[in-house]
Amino acid sequence: MRCLLLLSFLLVGPLAWGQPPVPYGHNPKAGHYATLRGVKLYYETYGTGAPLLLLHGNGGSSQDFQQTIPYFAKRYRVIALDSRAHGQSVDAADSLSFEMLADDCAALLTHLRLDSAYVLGWSDGGITALLLALRYPGKVKKLAATGANLWPDSTALMPALWQQLQRGYQEGRTQTFTDPKRRNDWKVFRLDYDQPHVPLAALARLKAPAFIIAGDRDVIRPEHTVAIYRSLPRAWLWMVPNSGHATLLEHPDEFNRQVDAFFQARALAPPAR
Repeated sequence: MRCLLLLSFLLVGPLAWGQPPVPYGHNPKAGHYATLRGVKLYYETYGTGAPLLLLHGNGGSSQDFQQTIPYFAKRYRVIALDSRAHGQSVDAADSLSFEMLADDCAALLTHLRLDSAYVLGWSDGGITALLLALRYPGKVKKLAATGANLWPDSTALMPALWQQLQRGYQEGRTQTFTDPKRRNDWKVFRLDYDQPHVPLAALARLKAPAFIIAGDRDVIRPEHTVAIYRSLPRAWLWMVPNSGHATLLEHPDEFNRQVDAFFQARALAPPAR
């Protein structure tokens, strides 16, 4: 919901060298479907090299990475996934959870015959990246998560967002959604209102090095982001100056360079406590 409502206006890019822009998220030349765990998942692939899985936020799609894919496709095999119930990945079920999304990612990597991958997740995608690394330690080489939270309340989310979610829940909880799209939108909304529920103590089990990122004006409380960082055995922290929740769109060049430097670093010392 936060990505859908606050950030979608940032997603239109300029023409390059007089050529039409690549239709990320709707690119038949790069798009694929895989039926996994009862859902027809859509994903696009670009470039060659070490695999890099991109995970978007709530209400978004792989289209959100149009300023990310061109940079990383020069060095990585980029896999941009539409999460179930998002974009072109249709999910007719009534329930949705971050654990389901993480299990989908593991199944996709197995389907692609990839033992492991680098993972970059934004917002809900950052939550999914953390859960993927917790549930499937061998699947994640390193992860970068920007704008992620571990539980859904005012201790993790800024007041304006939490109040917005509460209003949305009160408006929708008594409605009967017969239209499939509205029913899906309500399911996706409930994902952020009800979830996730990851205790900080669980992060001590995370084996993959992690890069924890947030804007200094993010919708995630800065103290929550710092708590996530401090709870991880091996982590970097970057509070992006002059940025809101859309760190990778508001500062794409610096964001891409910093994340790439983290992925390419040969060693990662434990953070200072």
